[in-house]
Amino acid sequence: MAKLQMSLKARALKYLSAREHSRLELGRKLARYAQEGDDVEALLDALEAAKFLSQSRFSESLINRRAARFGNSRILSELQAHGIDGDALQDVKSGLLDDEASRACEVWRKKFRSPPVDAAERAKQMRFLQQRGFSSSAIRAALSAAVDADDA
Repeated sequence: MAKLQMSLKARALKYLSAREHSRLELGRKLARYAQEGDDVEALLDALEAAKFLSQSRFSESLINRRAARFGNSRILSELQAHGIDGDALQDVKSGLLDDEASRACEVWRKKFRSPPVDAAERAKQMRFLQQRGFSSSAIRAALSAAVDADDA
């Protein structure tokens, strides 16, 4: 017996029930299954109108998943890759700036636990935090907090 074909709307709801998706990401996933008469953009518009698809919810979800491990630049670039831009990106950016230094301290503490003993070790720790997308000011704050905590 042949397997029943799932409609595009059912497939979209299945994806959205698992986790939040951006409009761009969901459009790419659904485009693979679109047939001759299917209009993916109209379906995405209908899902947005019904509040099943939301860019702001997707942004919040991605930030909550990534903030504990990554810095602002990495999170913002991932949001841009998912098609989030304009005012929504500016709102996210202003919200992330407040706690980047504390997040950098936490990421540093989980990885290294002790402050650098020489310049080579300091450079290694700074590169690690840079690769995670933290700004230079957040990296300096994390390393100085580590040195201060070790002195205490």
